[in-house]
Amino acid sequence: MNPTGMSLRLCLVRHGSTEWSEARRYTGHTDVDLSELGREQARDLAWLSERAWDGVWSSDLSRCLQTAAIAGFEPVPDARLREIDFGEVEGRSWEDLDPQTQEAIVGFESFAPAEGESVVQLRARLASFVSELEPGDHLVFTHGGVIRAFALDAGIDLRPAPGSVFGIGFKGDSISAWDVDNGARSGPGGRGRLAG
Repeated sequence: MNPTGMSLRLCLVRHGSTEWSEARRYTGHTDVDLSELGREQARDLAWLSERAWDGVWSSDLSRCLQTAAIAGFEPVPDARLREIDFGEVEGRSWEDLDPQTQEAIVGFESFAPAEGESVVQLRARLASFVSELEPGDHLVFTHGGVIRAFALDAGIDLRPAPGSVFGIGFKGDSISAWDVDNGARSGPGGRGRLAG
């Protein structure tokens, strides 16, 4: 996704919990606020301000903007960072879905909900966003489906929890990834440091 061949690292933050996510309802473009739990999760992300970022970005939906603000950031909103448009699946729970839709969601790559957006379309807008970034370390407040799409590019099928952080780096055709859990980085480099 990074055509320049330069080093580009994204620290991807899934927004905090909402009443819809707590009820396990699919939330795409519906603009819902953080729940009290989501606000607590956002406060727990304040450790991200311990470092300098080359850019701070967010989906333009309230739950991401609120997460960023509570964590101490003023991101640049970008609609390309929105969750996938779930179309007819929007607002429904797993139990409400037919087996074919459930299978498509699990498989992810072929997911294309009626009256919504396909994963192919999601990936196209994410590629557009990444192609415009300058090399460096960028903090991105976004959604679970967006993070899952980036993680799959690195060979990881990830379903991030609300308020979780995931790092991904691009250098030429190489993609590397790591998990960050409440500031404790799983690889070398220490808390919150995104060195490849």
